[in-house]
Amino acid sequence: MKIWVDADACPVVIKEILFKAAERTNTRMTLVANHVINVPSSQLINFMQVSHGFDVADDEIVSRLDSGDLVITSDIPLADEAIEKGATCLSPRGELLTRANIKSRLNMRDFMDTLRSSGIDTGGQSALNKSDRMAFANHLDKFLTKNT
Repeated sequence: MKIWVDADACPVVIKEILFKAAERTNTRMTLVANHVINVPSSQLINFMQVSHGFDVADDEIVSRLDSGDLVITSDIPLADEAIEKGATCLSPRGELLTRANIKSRLNMRDFMDTLRSSGIDTGGQSALNKSDRMAFANHLDKFLTKNT
């Protein structure tokens, strides 16, 4: 099992939790982004820079992941593709995305995009807070305990 991180939009505090968890559980992790990201010196933690472009990092993650891997992303279409390949997805806010809930999340995302395209201000997500970080850490720990 390997952890894949959609690192372009992943908050620094979540990356820090991931770095510690990878070392603690001896789990290989790759962060994928189109800009340089500093990662700790570790044989377990890798960084892969991809070219700029729409969904380039997402496509790289999907092409490389295996069934049973964990993908960290807030990108619902990426999560949908990863789940189709047998991965588990966890958002930086601690939401576990599964076969049971991904289609409804994808439909809601598409609906909100339609509203925004129509000129309706749908607002944005609130800032990542302490309970989000705790939910993320708890789900990550449960997953790693079960799968490593």
